Amino acid sequence: MKGIKAKISLLVSLVLLSCVLISACSKSSISKKQTTVRVAEVTRSIFYAPQYVAIEKGFFKKEGIKVDLKTTWGGDKTMTALLSNGTDIALVGSETSIYVYAQGASDPVINFAALTQTDGTFLVARKKPAVFSWEQLKGKEYLGQRKGGMPEMAGEFTLKKHGIDPHKDIKLNQSIDYANIPNAFAAGTGDYVQLFEPQASLFEKKGIGYIVASFGSESGKLPYTSYMAKQGYLKENKDVIERFTRALYKAQLWVENHSAKETAKVIAPYFEDTPMDIIETVVDRYKNQHSYATSPILEENAWNHLLTIMQEAGELPKKVDYKTLVNSEIAKKAVK
Repeated sequence: MKGIKAKISLLVSLVLLSCVLISACSKSSISKKQTTVRVAEVTRSIFYAPQYVAIEKGFFKKEGIKVDLKTTWGGDKTMTALLSNGTDIALVGSETSIYVYAQGASDPVINFAALTQTDGTFLVARKKPAVFSWEQLKGKEYLGQRKGGMPEMAGEFTLKKHGIDPHKDIKLNQSIDYANIPNAFAAGTGDYVQLFEPQASLFEKKGIGYIVASFGSESGKLPYTSYMAKQGYLKENKDVIERFTRALYKAQLWVENHSAKETAKVIAPYFEDTPMDIIETVVDRYKNQHSYATSPILEENAWNHLLTIMQEAGELPKKVDYKTLVNSEIAKKAVK
């Protein structure tokens, strides 16, 4: 099976079966007095700067929370960790909660706080154009992201917005594994590539490629990366989740009100292999296009836009109402 939706379908089936066979999924396994919160992030990214600021500036600590952070490298792996109680909270694209819900999970995954509110990828061209236009992509090889994932869906939405059919007008290449896309482009495959930071800026610095457009600016406001937990966990750990979200909000305000240089210095320990000037450049770029959410409240219009993008990409298994998979009350209480 190909694509994140198929993988999540399989993992939900396996987890539901395991919940019947073992007691790991019982509610009694969740401690109401828990102060250590296990968080699984889908990838390590400067895109998630407020999260690292919340840890480094002690905002979680001040709320009595110790964050046990691990990187799970992929939406399917992140949801596996969450559904099997391998983590308490997942930081991943909101589309994954829809995939899980559509598979009939007995304990649905609920989005409770937004971290990013736009797509985080950029269009990188092999040759720097004197003036860029989307028409230049027609007939060219384009290295896309994984089918069913939010980057690919936001990318296709943007292409269609500019009159380009991603399956007819360009040579869409989705045969390359996510982790190997940058290396493939650097080795000479493709005329254009959709990349996250800091890879896009690193390529530009080295002359491998040139950033010509932002999918974040083009595709609109989205619940792109959100914190989510199983409904049962939210109910049994309400106070912990409220404190977690309050700490996150403090970090979001800190990033908004401080320079890219100041934020870069705080989060640098999480990106030891990335030059400081690149970290600063990336933070500044994300701030300027308003990719970092300045509030944990996941808005209904952004959720509906997500559904539209998924539907246009042919990846929406079923339309899920905002209130079904979003708990906005926690975030609203945190910002008061």
